[in-house]
Amino acid sequence: MFRRFAALAGSLIVLASIAGCSASVEPVELSSDTIIIDVRTPGEFTAGHLDGANLLDLNSGQFAKTLPSLDPEAEYAVYCKSGNRSGQAVAMMNEAGFTSVIDLGSIDNAAAVTQIEVVQ
Repeated sequence: MFRRFAALAGSLIVLASIAGCSASVEPVELSSDTIIIDVRTPGEFTAGHLDGANLLDLNSGQFAKTLPSLDPEAEYAVYCKSGNRSGQAVAMMNEAGFTSVIDLGSIDNAAAVTQIEVVQ
């Protein structure tokens, strides 16, 4: 009985992990005023980024340093390599009182849902 329960619990954990990591593929319409922020490193940005994106490296502290100078009423869309750093950046923006922030997750998901070209 315990083995069956343990197997079921393990299966549910795996399914929850997979569901939690899956990125949305629902289209996202950004206005022409939306500010797109890439929170990856300069090297990642140079290798390819969404056309028109602004680089604010989260890991270097550049994002945190720049955050107070950003307009909290503007609309932002944030992405990174996998969705981890963008989630952190969006949380920081929400805590700072920003009212319109979209977490696009990974660069691949961001390109897919916005239909914005990845450029070098």
